[in-house]
Amino acid sequence: MDIFEPLTLGRTRLANRVAMAPLTRLRAGEDGVPGDLLVEHYQQRAGLGLIITEGTYPVREGRTWIGQPGIETDAQVAGWKRVTDAVHAAGGRIALQIMHGGRISHPEITGTGRVVSASALAAPGEVRIPSGKADHPVAHALEIDELPDVVRGFADAARRAIEAGFDAVEVHGANGYLIQQFLAPSSNQRDDAYGRTPEGRARLAIEVVTAVAEAVGADRTGIRLSPEHNIQGVVDSDPAETAATYAALAAGIAPLGIAFVDILHADLRGELVQAIRRDSGTLVIGNSGFSSQTTRDEASALITEGVVDAVAVGRAAIANPDLIERWRHDAEENTPNPGTFYGPTGEGYIDYPTLARV
Repeated sequence: MDIFEPLTLGRTRLANRVAMAPLTRLRAGEDGVPGDLLVEHYQQRAGLGLIITEGTYPVREGRTWIGQPGIETDAQVAGWKRVTDAVHAAGGRIALQIMHGGRISHPEITGTGRVVSASALAAPGEVRIPSGKADHPVAHALEIDELPDVVRGFADAARRAIEAGFDAVEVHGANGYLIQQFLAPSSNQRDDAYGRTPEGRARLAIEVVTAVAEAVGADRTGIRLSPEHNIQGVVDSDPAETAATYAALAAGIAPLGIAFVDILHADLRGELVQAIRRDSGTLVIGNSGFSSQTTRDEASALITEGVVDAVAVGRAAIANPDLIERWRHDAEENTPNPGTFYGPTGEGYIDYPTLARV
């Protein structure tokens, strides 16, 4: 196998084994409706085997930032339909990442008067709100009778994603957001059926993936995980406990036969990642983390060694809309500009040159 070989994830046939990692860019405005910038940005990158979109909120209470796109309203669905049509016209495949931020937000952003999480704890650090910066507030600990609404929100968002033309959906269970807030003991101090034990902490993730698979088909469903990433106050400090939690999660989703698990971890070859791969019984997209930009050689080695089935890349995909062609011809790559990663304009978003424009 090599990175340029096709791959089938569920019902979606990919032209190659390089995926665009989900990348927050904050270009969707106050109303969360994808516009011309998102259409152009994603269409430019249709040569990648699979585009996984930026985290997209399923319900307003799940909104994490102003400028984040949603999939809750008819206008948002219509905006995303323009994106998927453009990507498909260029020969690409695209999955929507459904992301509930949980406590990584603020009432001025959610508009519901609260933020929610597994337990009544505040995330560390600050959040940017319209008036400036504010401390993360103490979250409302979701009651058991509120959790079915959370699950339903993901499932309804998945249905709307398919209506918008997406080839697949990815449940965001990583990076310190709501689902991972339930997975980690540092953020989940519940003493009910959704806490206490590895099985309890994995329960919400399993219920969400099950509901999404039932809504749109397991062969169009994936989940992103980031065990031991230790970000935004969600910390896995006990390796044995972490392994047990993710073993419970993998065992819980294995019978579903979902299309893929997308794993962000610094050691993709390690036992934790490989156990998730083995126990979930599905294909794995691997992302080695944020510490450095993924290179062609690193991606190729992960595939040829059989460590993962596809590789997700972030910064290289930001700066190189024609990344596959550059890698195929071993061409020089553009350098990403972190100063333009986030913001409302096209600078650093749709203006990176392709080989044809160099």
